[in-house]
Amino acid sequence: MASSGFSAKQIILLVALAVSLLAVTQAATVVVGGSENWRYGYNYTEWAANTAPFYFEDTLVFKYENTPAHSVYLLPNLWSYLRCDFSKAKLLANPTQGQGDGFKFVLNQWRVFYFASAEGNDCKDGLMKLIVVPWPRY
Repeated sequence: MASSGFSAKQIILLVALAVSLLAVTQAATVVVGGSENWRYGYNYTEWAANTAPFYFEDTLVFKYENTPAHSVYLLPNLWSYLRCDFSKAKLLANPTQGQGDGFKFVLNQWRVFYFASAEGNDCKDGLMKLIVVPWPRY
């Protein structure tokens, strides 16, 4: 008599496959700058290039002290990013919101995200700006 169900080996294989797919599709939490956190003088362009790729639903965590003050702004375009022009930027985190567990930002759109700190010379002289482009997970 022929069996129409799955064998134990097939079930184990399917469960293992499902678990591995879940592991691949789970969003990551990434501390911006790694152990350097969000600070003046660190090269975030280089950090992003070495840390990429970033994916949809990943969470960026901006951790910083409030002395000296730093912030997180979302800039509207590349021109604003290159010029450190905050006139149309959106404040995401003020100088106190990066303490402790840090400020969290979920990459929930397929677009270019331009981040920078507007405090003092953080953006222009301190390299405190970052470009992130999230990709879909497969």
